[in-house]
Amino acid sequence: MRLIGLTGGIAAGKSTIGRRLAHHGAHRIDADVLAREAVAPGSPGLARVAARFGSNVVHEDGSLDRAALGAIVFGDPAALADLNAIVHPEVRRLFREHVDRAAASDPDAIVVYEVPLLVETSARDEPWDLVVVAEADVESRVARMTALRGMTEAEARQRIARQGSDAERRAVADIVIDTSGSEAETLAHADRLWERLVSLG
Repeated sequence: MRLIGLTGGIAAGKSTIGRRLAHHGAHRIDADVLAREAVAPGSPGLARVAARFGSNVVHEDGSLDRAALGAIVFGDPAALADLNAIVHPEVRRLFREHVDRAAASDPDAIVVYEVPLLVETSARDEPWDLVVVAEADVESRVARMTALRGMTEAEARQRIARQGSDAERRAVADIVIDTSGSEAETLAHADRLWERLVSLG
């Protein structure tokens, strides 16, 4: 089994690459999905969030009230650190479960973990066989965020600023894929990456 870390800043094209690799046969794990599972109704993670931040961050149906939680942690570094200390270990546990299942079902699996915050979290310490960074210039990313996600330009730039820098991601990268061009060009890059991954096997 080979373990590939796929990272990049917000709107840098990670998902386009991840979906393409999955199309070719990779086992794709999405950290954003795991983060939602970590605080799903009835989960230990959500119980710990409620114990730390109060029952008002949980809807009557048992789901997390993300707006209420966001209002608490936004602008409060200590509260955000407490939240991350709850969620990140849960995400890591779920990730290991997914990897173990993939390895059990296919000993030769190529597992691609799509993780936005690889350089900012303990994910950087995983035993990656390869780290792939999706990279686009800031203006391209801002344009995508305003056009596709409905953000204002100021919101987009703020989100980018809160993440690690291109230099930090490049420092851990084995491969950097430039996604500033068209989607077709990014898919072609992903196809070549898949060929390389298969050849390494």
